[in-house]
Amino acid sequence: MRILLTGSSGWLGRFLAPRLHQAGHAVIGLDVAPGACTDVIGSVADRLLVERTFADFGIEAVIHAGALHKPDIVRHPTQDFVDVNVTGTLNLLTAAARAGHDRFVMTSTTSLMISQAIRDERAPEAIWLDETTGPLAPRNIYGVTKLAAEGLCRLFHGEHGLNAIVLRTGRFFPEEDDTLKGRSGPNLKANEFLNRRLTVEDAAEAHLAALERAPAIGFGCYVIAAPTPFRRSDAAALKRDAAALIGELFPDAAALYAAQGWQLPARIGRVYDAGLAERELGFRCRTDFAAILDALRAGTALPFIDDPAYVSPKEAAASGMRR
Repeated sequence: MRILLTGSSGWLGRFLAPRLHQAGHAVIGLDVAPGACTDVIGSVADRLLVERTFADFGIEAVIHAGALHKPDIVRHPTQDFVDVNVTGTLNLLTAAARAGHDRFVMTSTTSLMISQAIRDERAPEAIWLDETTGPLAPRNIYGVTKLAAEGLCRLFHGEHGLNAIVLRTGRFFPEEDDTLKGRSGPNLKANEFLNRRLTVEDAAEAHLAALERAPAIGFGCYVIAAPTPFRRSDAAALKRDAAALIGELFPDAAALYAAQGWQLPARIGRVYDAGLAERELGFRCRTDFAAILDALRAGTALPFIDDPAYVSPKEAAASGMRR
């Protein structure tokens, strides 16, 4: 298929585009910043550009991975988020429906599931988050606009029969967390594979699975994260003493961590459950917490990317940097 990939110059795009090529698809990349996988420079908020791209390249399916993200809040006004994340998604859906497409995949975020109360971890137990979680109360404009974009995908499936899959991905960014301090980037990322992270490679594979399954599913919304080793019944223990529970499940984890100068999490306040994606999409992340411990035991490279110096292409272009 001739697939329009938005966000083709971004972190996910640079891994997803080659995988789509390997799967036999022709990829037309659209991004506001230039990149090796980008053919069209511009914004999805530009309706005429979207329509022209569909016509010029004979687009047959869309993977919509382009968006303004949470770090962009400090750099962009609220209206930009509405223009790109909401209006841009509407532009793509409209063009796809008009072209008679049978599949549309949108990258969303688990961030929109996190209310301020969940973020503050006010509950006495860890919060279990899956596709039934609600009511949703996103805490910032990023989450609000991504939730609205999800609603548009659902609407176009209902009104136009466009098969649409929404992937609420956990964390896979390479840079340091801008809110958590006190532990090294690799330590923090390794810990997050217990409850909220996945590799960018697994994120790309999830999009291929969604593209394949969309016609059979119709509309679906899925949490995408590494499979957690925990169960819902562990919620109280995770908030009380997560390290002890991790030690029961992985007896040598503390020693392996200590050899790196790392620390296991003392408490875990929320867990993303990606079980529905495994059951319906047939997709399961290859890299989980056990794989990280395997790498530590073997002394091999960690199976995820940590790059504190990473700068997104659009910000690099805006500042005149080269990355």
